[in-house]
Amino acid sequence: MPGVTNDDAPLLADLMPWSVAAPRLGRTWPVAPDPASLTARWAALVKAEGPHRETLFAPTRSRGLHTAVGQLPGRPGGTERLVRASGPCPEPVRVLYAPFDEQWLIPDHRLIDAARPELWRVADGRQVFVVETSDTPGLPLLATSLFPLPRRGRVRPLYRRPGGAEPNLAPGLTGHLTARLGLQVTPGDTLAWIMAATRPDLTVPLTEDADTWTRGVRQGHRLLWLMRRDGDRPKLPGGRRPYVRAPLPTRPLTLLYDREEEVLHLDEGRISPVPPQAWDFEVEGTRVLEAWFTTRTTDAPTGTLDALRPAIWPQTWTSELLELITVLALLAELPSVRDELRTTITGKDLREAGVLPPPPSAHRPASVLDHREEGPEGQFTLI
Repeated sequence: MPGVTNDDAPLLADLMPWSVAAPRLGRTWPVAPDPASLTARWAALVKAEGPHRETLFAPTRSRGLHTAVGQLPGRPGGTERLVRASGPCPEPVRVLYAPFDEQWLIPDHRLIDAARPELWRVADGRQVFVVETSDTPGLPLLATSLFPLPRRGRVRPLYRRPGGAEPNLAPGLTGHLTARLGLQVTPGDTLAWIMAATRPDLTVPLTEDADTWTRGVRQGHRLLWLMRRDGDRPKLPGGRRPYVRAPLPTRPLTLLYDREEEVLHLDEGRISPVPPQAWDFEVEGTRVLEAWFTTRTTDAPTGTLDALRPAIWPQTWTSELLELITVLALLAELPSVRDELRTTITGKDLREAGVLPPPPSAHRPASVLDHREEGPEGQFTLI
């Protein structure tokens, strides 16, 4: 069959059938590493008048000052056209802006070219978003509890409805795995296995060996915990924890790494120990630490909203950097089970059991609304 590997491992797209294309912002200024910059940018936008407001906004074919759009599901942002907008900034929300880079977003539908409302409708404290990376060896999937803004790839929510209802898994999959393994298989365990087992080609080998399954699920839950960071904060053992050894400057401009000393230099500031595995950690061919630093230190053109940013390095960024180093080091230390897995529950098995192919309805978003959503100019709509 097209798309099936030589060992007939099922595709991720069949096991988690509902997926959504990556949201597309269309402009960078509604996102920032700190929320205060966003409120300042919004204030500058609504204070500007006429052509100056349009220039600051940076219109595209999808969004301009006169575009009429509805509210983002679950968010209280306004719906009047931006040409007349005034008042305070909608409260920024935490998002995953890039791999392992948590930032803030103004959650306003008028600012986002392709917001993917179907994702916002199911974004809550129970949701886990799985994000496909671009054929990254060793890490083909990311997971986050935050709203994801990947630059490419597709997003697969674990649940099709708010409140952790209706798993986005092929109907009958968990029951079939329970019968084959002799273990109670939950949607959360299935996701953990997917995180640990998925290959760069986005096939997912499935096993009927209970010990192998248990080991893979344990590693997958560890991956999820490190990526989501929504429980106890991860820590390296004493003696290996990164600390600020020399104070960071008020506005660092360069980032250098001393591999022998395991020191990260931010100008004259020093953080150590930083293990080489953390420094070398890449997603989609980009060093995570370098990309994280560059986003916070590269100057934007004068006169743009992006140029409104902290004049000095906030203490919160230092704390976030220390935690990011910790997370990358712990992820790099995880032994991979992927290479030793052999497919013993094949795509053919799942087709014969009626689990695959998933029905067409499983590929579409569920109808989740039990309330009205505000449309353009304060009108209401039912979906």
